[in-house]
Amino acid sequence: MTSAFKTTILGVSAIALTAGAALAQDKTLTINSFGGAYEEAHKKCVIGPFEQETGAKVQIVTAYSADAFAQLRAQKEAPQFDVINFSGGQEIVGAAEGLLAPIDAAKLTNAADLYDFAKANLAGGEGPAYSIAAIGLVYNSEKSPKAPSSWKDLLDPAIGEHLVLTDISNGYGMLGFLMLNQVEGGDLTNIQPGLDAVKKLIDGGAVVVSKSPEIQQEFAQNDAWVAPYASDYAFTLRKAGLPAKFVQGTEGTPASYITTNLVANRPNTDLALKFIDISISPAAQACFAEALRYTPTNAKVELAPEVAADVAYGADSVKGLIRFDPKAIEANRAAWVEAWKKTIAQ
Repeated sequence: MTSAFKTTILGVSAIALTAGAALAQDKTLTINSFGGAYEEAHKKCVIGPFEQETGAKVQIVTAYSADAFAQLRAQKEAPQFDVINFSGGQEIVGAAEGLLAPIDAAKLTNAADLYDFAKANLAGGEGPAYSIAAIGLVYNSEKSPKAPSSWKDLLDPAIGEHLVLTDISNGYGMLGFLMLNQVEGGDLTNIQPGLDAVKKLIDGGAVVVSKSPEIQQEFAQNDAWVAPYASDYAFTLRKAGLPAKFVQGTEGTPASYITTNLVANRPNTDLALKFIDISISPAAQACFAEALRYTPTNAKVELAPEVAADVAYGADSVKGLIRFDPKAIEANRAAWVEAWKKTIAQ
């Protein structure tokens, strides 16, 4: 065999290997998910159907929003994620910093069916919201003398020591507090009305917890009646055998948007867009609602009555969703938490 022929064969082999590696890379996506029950639902509702439909493989990095965003920032020049999921508004900052790529809505077959708020800035790089954690009033349907219907019901002295508040270091606790602040006349430039209300509630016997399992403990062991918290946690309490229900406050429902975002400077754009498209499909969103009681953002989702009762379901219900500006929350978080700590310590 001549050296020239050997060189040709080696060259062809190298090209074949390179092409094979590229193909393998093209059929693999790296995403983050949030661990625990959420990640299990993610696999069932989105990842499994995506792998089955495309033949691709999804690599999961378990990371909550803040940690995933920190990784994305640190890896700006060579990001590991193809698709990144957030629940704390990080997509707004990520898009502004060029870490996320704009999305052409025409490339998503399900985008047209999303509520407008869920696709408001695709062209700016903010990925679509594929689920909503709705914050309202979780209550014990057997012990509470009446079903709450308003955020102002939290101030009813009859609830008093049967009320559970969540520390604002908890994301859901923060949103519940900001809603209470709003109905008391405050806004994101003035949280004093909310702090005054919290002081009054604590003086009336309300307890403050920091984590969701403590809410379950209060409902199970300490005669709690009401807690401002997320719709999915009412479902968690029921699964634990507690008679918990969820209701939206008449003044509005704070919303934590769960978004799926296209990472900039990655080679698998078409495959990543397919993953995002499946995430916003009616089937995937119905699956999340059934598994975890998250509010769907696709108008074509159909839910069983018992599931619909636990979420903000349908065009009329989602009109009541309120998104407090994530940038304002992040900018003020440290100061607000400090003010909160002083209030509950008095």
